[in-house]
Order: sequence, then C-alpha cells, then structure tokens
Amino acid sequence: MTYRIPHDNHVLVLGAGELGECMLREMAAQRDAGRVASVAVLLRPESETSSDRRTRLHSALRTWRIDVVEADLVTADETALADIFRRYTQIICCTGFVGGPGTQRKITGAVLKAGVAHYIPWQFGVDYDVVGRGSGQDVWDEQLDVRDMLRAQDKVRWTIVSTGMFTSFVLLPAFGLVDLDAGVVHALGDPDFSLTVTTPQDIGRLTALIAASRPDFDDRVVHVASDTFTYRELASTLTQELGRPFTLSCCDIAQLRADLAAHPDDTMRKYRLSFARKDGVAWPVAQTFNAKAGIAVTDLAAWVREWRAGQEA
Repeated sequence: MTYRIPHDNHVLVLGAGELGECMLREMAAQRDAGRVASVAVLLRPESETSSDRRTRLHSALRTWRIDVVEADLVTADETALADIFRRYTQIICCTGFVGGPGTQRKITGAVLKAGVAHYIPWQFGVDYDVVGRGSGQDVWDEQLDVRDMLRAQDKVRWTIVSTGMFTSFVLLPAFGLVDLDAGVVHALGDPDFSLTVTTPQDIGRLTALIAASRPDFDDRVVHVASDTFTYRELASTLTQELGRPFTLSCCDIAQLRADLAAHPDDTMRKYRLSFARKDGVAWPVAQTFNAKAGIAVTDLAAWVREWRAGQEA
C-alpha cells in the first residue's frame, strides 16, 4: 500500500461513538507509525453534567494524544462546519444517523465547500449502489444522495467503505433477527439469503489502513467483511457455539411488508424489510480488501464466543 508523506495528512474524525472510538484508536496507531501527521476528533459541546463514559473517553483521548474540536453537527450550518473542516486534509465521518434526516448531506456539503483533500463518509453499511432507492429505509436513500454529491465533483477525493451490518446487530434484541430465549433464527426473506457483517473494531482497523494508504483507494467503493453467512449457517453457528439447538423460521417479504405497513414509523421493521434481499447486503469475504491483503478479522463464530464469555463474566 502507498502511504502519504505524514506532514501533509491531518485527520479529523467526526464522532466518538462505538465506531468512532475504534477509528480514533486505530488512526492514532497510524499516526504513531508515521503514516499520518495528526489526529483530532469533533465532539458535541459538553454540558456541565458528567458521565462515566465521557470521563473514560476523554482519558482515552489524552492517552492517544488526540485533539478535541467542539461543534454540534445537528445545529451548525454548512458554512460553520466548512470553516472547521478546511483545517484538515482528511475527514472520516463516524456519526451514524443520529443527527436525523439531511445531516449526512449537510456534512458532505461542508466537506465539499471546505475543499478537503480526502473524505471517508458515513457509508459503513450495505452496498447502496446495488440496493438502490426505495428500499424501505429512508436513510439509505440519503446515502445515495451523498454518493451522488461526491461523484458529481472532482475536487475532493473520496473513499466509501462498505461493511455490511455491524456484527452486534445479529444478536440485538430490538432487531429481532435472533430470539435467544426461544432458540430461533428469523431468516429475513429466505433462509438462503446472506448477510455480511463486520465488527466496529475490524471496521476501525481496516478503514484506518485505507485512510493512511492514499491514493490507492481514492474515488472507490471498498468492500470489507468480518464474515458472510446465510441464515441457515447462522443457526448452525449459534447451535455450535452456544451449545443448544437453534431452529430456523422464515419471515418472507410479504410478511415483513405487512408488519411495516402496520407500524410505518418503526425503524427496526424498516431495517428488517431492507435487509430481506439477495443482493447488496452481502458479498464474498474472498473478494474483500481484508482478504486480499491477508488481514485477520473476527468471524461470526469467534464473535459469538466473545459475546458468550462476556455474558458469563
């Protein structure tokens, strides 16, 4: 991989949530390896109240020697954000969808207005080009708007990292893919449809390598994956790793559409329908950046073992 001259690569990571914290740790490692010049994080201005997580986060930021910049991505306008962004050569967005509709378009507009050299937008999910518009999940259409904005210009270089679903969603009760108590995997659409998943730790490590190795991945969609499996394989893995049987139940697309029609504002129902497809939400691990580069990742079985150990601790 190609590495830029460190003195001209100043990185700003937007957000320090689950993924942002992993990204910051890995970008600090790239800086310490001499591959980027500096790393900063943009956080919302703090209130006078404290929290254990905020205290722990700031302790980690001091340890990693990461500067903190304060701004509210929700309330700040595009011009104000551009004034901050133009101090940096690379922006990595780790904010997710918490800012509400339009926030990712606004952030992208500010990056373009600032003329940042390279941008990695919040696209850590499915392959939106393949999925297309009208998936049932409104925020996915906005992801395509961001891609259109980036492809319509030639001043700011960009890299999109497609990761599939966060691995933790597999067992997230609110998502409803797995009923742990009943021992049931609810296949979305078809038992032989596949899912690609990636852990936040793997996303942070792989994206940091991609970010530091410009211009190898400029103006490209790069696919990564911790694992890809069918719903049948998911049930088999859970049976093996948790030591009890898991059966398979299929939620066909008609049923998922009816569920959403009855609860049109339910975000998780939108996600379940959007993932019920045979393309765009999964890709072979062998074709990913990490597999081609020989980088070890945490597959589903290993992640389930770690999850189980945490539950038993």
